[in-house]
Amino acid sequence: MKIAIVGAAGRMGKMLVSLAKGTELEVVSQVDVANGYDSDWTPDVEGVIDFSYHTAVPAAIKKAAGDGLAYVIGTTGLTPEEQSVVDEAAKKIPVVQSGNYSLGVNLLLELVKKAAKVLGPEYDVEVVEMHHRHKKDAPSGTALMLAKSAAEGRGVSLEEKAVYGRKGDIGERPEGEIAIHALRGGSVVGDHTVMFAGDVERVELTHKAQSREAFAAGALKALAWAKGKAPGKYTMRDVLGFAE
Repeated sequence: MKIAIVGAAGRMGKMLVSLAKGTELEVVSQVDVANGYDSDWTPDVEGVIDFSYHTAVPAAIKKAAGDGLAYVIGTTGLTPEEQSVVDEAAKKIPVVQSGNYSLGVNLLLELVKKAAKVLGPEYDVEVVEMHHRHKKDAPSGTALMLAKSAAEGRGVSLEEKAVYGRKGDIGERPEGEIAIHALRGGSVVGDHTVMFAGDVERVELTHKAQSREAFAAGALKALAWAKGKAPGKYTMRDVLGFAE
């Protein structure tokens, strides 16, 4: 399968190009605005993996929809307007969109959902993530996915229960609140912890990425899976069979 990497000059883009060597996926186009990279993918491309910047996603996925290509999005921080373009494209092509493509994180999503259901609102939920100093969006897409899993486990809306950081005289913590905190510093690839804090015990579920290879391998797997699928929007949980 001949593929294009959008955002090929970035950390994830370079990892994808390196990891694809020797697999069934042949990178024939490395697309990026940086000097020395392709400005567009070639006509023989059969699928696209996008780890660019959120403002670049709409134009790229519109082109992919026109070309009938399977599309994998790892870019996070999309605005509602940008996300609507993705949703529209998914009516024409298979689109896999996830804030995290690692097997461990997607397993963690399932564990968080179950823990939230079993422990209930008596346990306060705090999601803490840390990434390297260069990450531009906050909180991470993975942190939002984890918070959403906790909300799903409780059968509540994350939009109604979420709080992002705290400052000042905010009063006592209300029951049912789901808090999300972002830390930035150093060269941390990605650490995520979901804490369930009760009165007599605390349960913590943690994932620590040691290399971007975990994300890249998952994204490549997702594109191979997506080829030939019906138009629609899929997640990594669909790829791994967790959604069945």
